[in-house]
Amino acid sequence: MGVEIKESPVSDTEFEEMKDFVYEYLAASVENEDGGGRMRWYPWHSAEYRFNHILNVVDLAGTIAEKEGANEDVARVAALFHDIAKLDADQEVHAEEGARIARKYLETHGDFPESFIEEVCKAVENHSYQGDLTDLPKETQCLIEADLLDKVGANGTALMLLRMGYEARTHMDAAEMVDRVMERGKDAAKRVQSETAEGIAHKRLKRVKWFREWLEGEVPEMDREESPDRRTQRRP
Repeated sequence: MGVEIKESPVSDTEFEEMKDFVYEYLAASVENEDGGGRMRWYPWHSAEYRFNHILNVVDLAGTIAEKEGANEDVARVAALFHDIAKLDADQEVHAEEGARIARKYLETHGDFPESFIEEVCKAVENHSYQGDLTDLPKETQCLIEADLLDKVGANGTALMLLRMGYEARTHMDAAEMVDRVMERGKDAAKRVQSETAEGIAHKRLKRVKWFREWLEGEVPEMDREESPDRRTQRRP
């Protein structure tokens, strides 16, 4: 008896249409802001930046889901919608609002199973969950882990340096900003539960560590401004 192949409920064309919808929604959110918006002071406050973050999370969530035996379609579609309301809703409710938007879209585009829609919306609604990730369905766990990991590593370092430039700080402060990325990465590594996410976290932490060491090697004066954590490590 052959192995049953389960057909994906989301075609490539449908997924591309979802991506277009999410980007257009984000763009409209920025255009419709009143008085500059609650996050306007960030130089990367734009539909482009938020959409890039979303696509990064889609890629990571899909990778984790595939290797951990979770439903890839649920994880990827939930990742696509997880921050759709980030620019036009308060932080405290953006997850719930994102789930509402996802449900409305999925119920009115295509013929997706109700169980699939429910799983996607639950994952979006719970992606800001702060408790033990093992309490959640695998797909939600994959989404949260992917969201945590996107700002760790080279990408997180680039974002911190961008913020440093916006704040008119010199390159001498770069080590401090990189240390923040390192601490965020350590926190993420402690929180993720799957072996796949742990592996990604540790690989990205290595990249941040290497970059910090390269900075110290090329800017000698920077090593004198060590973080409290590094000074503690050097004490006998």
